[in-house]
Amino acid sequence: MVSRVRVWLNRTYAENVFFMDLLRNNPHARPVDIHATHGDADSPVLAAADTADLEPEGLSPAAYVEYALDQCAKRGIDVFVPRLHQAAIAAHREEFTAVGTALLAPPAESIEVFEDKVTAYEAVQAYGVPVPPWFRVTDADELVAAVEELEADGHRACFKPASGAGGVGFRVVTRTPFSLDHLSGFPGPYVSLDMVVAALRDAEEPVDWLVMPRLEQPEVSVDCLTGTDGRVRMAVGRTKNGRRRGFSLNPAWIEPARRLAESFDLHHLTNIQFRMFGDRPVLMDVNTRPAGGLHQLALCGINAPWAAVRLALGEETGDVLPTRLGQDYTVVSGPRPVRPVALPQQTDDTATADAGVGQGIGHGVGAGAAVGHGAGAPVPADAPAVADIPRAVEVPGAVGLPMVVEVPVGAVEPVEARSLAVAPPDAAPRASSPTACSAADRPLAV
Repeated sequence: MVSRVRVWLNRTYAENVFFMDLLRNNPHARPVDIHATHGDADSPVLAAADTADLEPEGLSPAAYVEYALDQCAKRGIDVFVPRLHQAAIAAHREEFTAVGTALLAPPAESIEVFEDKVTAYEAVQAYGVPVPPWFRVTDADELVAAVEELEADGHRACFKPASGAGGVGFRVVTRTPFSLDHLSGFPGPYVSLDMVVAALRDAEEPVDWLVMPRLEQPEVSVDCLTGTDGRVRMAVGRTKNGRRRGFSLNPAWIEPARRLAESFDLHHLTNIQFRMFGDRPVLMDVNTRPAGGLHQLALCGINAPWAAVRLALGEETGDVLPTRLGQDYTVVSGPRPVRPVALPQQTDDTATADAGVGQGIGHGVGAGAAVGHGAGAPVPADAPAVADIPRAVEVPGAVGLPMVVEVPVGAVEPVEARSLAVAPPDAAPRASSPTACSAADRPLAV
């Protein structure tokens, strides 16, 4: 009898509902149960999981490790994919091993190198990986000096937190004074230098920003799978050029990514991002976790989440290679279920409403239709009422214009949908892809 695998994802991105789908639809037809925890009761990963819990708020990293160890022991977790407090969890790997849980995360020392972008840039240069010019700034005077130096060399300056993820805090500096032009259309990343300087001078605390040239497209995210023996099993680039997406095996991206994964013990799933500085690719960022877009590799014939789980369990995967590069594509947003939830202000019985919220979380499938595969089942007649207030929702960070969907509150949350192939109207028909890819890569230009 094939043993069932229990996988836990903690406080992960909404897009990882597709990560979960791929685990369940693995090519070995092995049963997989998924446990998910999150701080947001409406995260679609909770509805997609077999069992789920709301995470306690305000825990220190050390306290969260204790919480995680208890979850692993209580839930019988075989593989834990941590995002929140990843470094602290990885530092206690032996304790997780003792309760029978393998961590799908690099060593804590490797994670800490890349938590700070300045430390990362300094470290990777020693291995011959090019990085863009950068300045670490803490106040207004340092910011102005950095911007002026970059502009003198013909670059447009941008800044972002020295420690952060997901593009949070990224801004492009402009000399254009603030005007009504900035209030028309959709909000953008451009911010007036005068306004930033004024805000910094008024601030009571220093900032910790990385100032650098704005890098050009294409952006290439190389998804790597590396064993604890240091050998890379998979390295495939996902290209972004505006709305257009594709795949790449170009050595200009793949070789430096492999070098970093091997040199810094970036075990398991990591994501290494490059952009263009002039006519050469430079490192933009290193994520020591699975990327939100990892599931797109399925278009190449790769089930990366399942390969990573097998490797974490000590099963050898061999080299994980794409069977095709396939046609270019784009991504669009779409609906996914969330748990039914009661709104106390919509019912006379607040106690019943509170019980309804608790029913969907923390007790797994056995708690009713609110979690996991039961999410689409009929709601019992005595369940608390769900407010049926239509609203328009969008997907933050979607490529191009997100699809707007009219849905009832609490019914669905939109996340990145399956990939759709696109081609320019005047493009010549593309030959069918070979069953195996050579190192030669198709051009990125479209």
